[in-house]
Amino acid sequence: MVDLTGISPRQEYLNYLKKGELAYQVCSENGQVVFYPRVVAPISGNTNLEWKVSKGFGTVYSTTTVCPRGKEPYDVSLIDMDEGFRLMSRIESLDPMDVKIGMRVKFKVHQDDDGSDPYPVFQPAE
Repeated sequence: MVDLTGISPRQEYLNYLKKGELAYQVCSENGQVVFYPRVVAPISGNTNLEWKVSKGFGTVYSTTTVCPRGKEPYDVSLIDMDEGFRLMSRIESLDPMDVKIGMRVKFKVHQDDDGSDPYPVFQPAE
């Protein structure tokens, strides 16, 4: 039975982000990497999930530039992290048209001053 009385996986993930760390989970029974954080591992249904902290490096798997009318274009990318999970984010400090598939990137936390939740973004690793 899963204990749902403690801190939620989402809140635990946000707590790591607030410390400047990108966390993910690993099933202690079969080694399956789990991201986005959950109570139960997909496919296997295992509930023994351990938290680990990523080293923060990954590779752009896919990218697109979104050009909203009247606003600045921005990048949306899928990032394959070295630890074996993929997440959607954006590459900052680079023109969105210059983001390339296969580019190595490094994690950082984006935190707005308005008190909203932090979230992961990336910058070129070079």
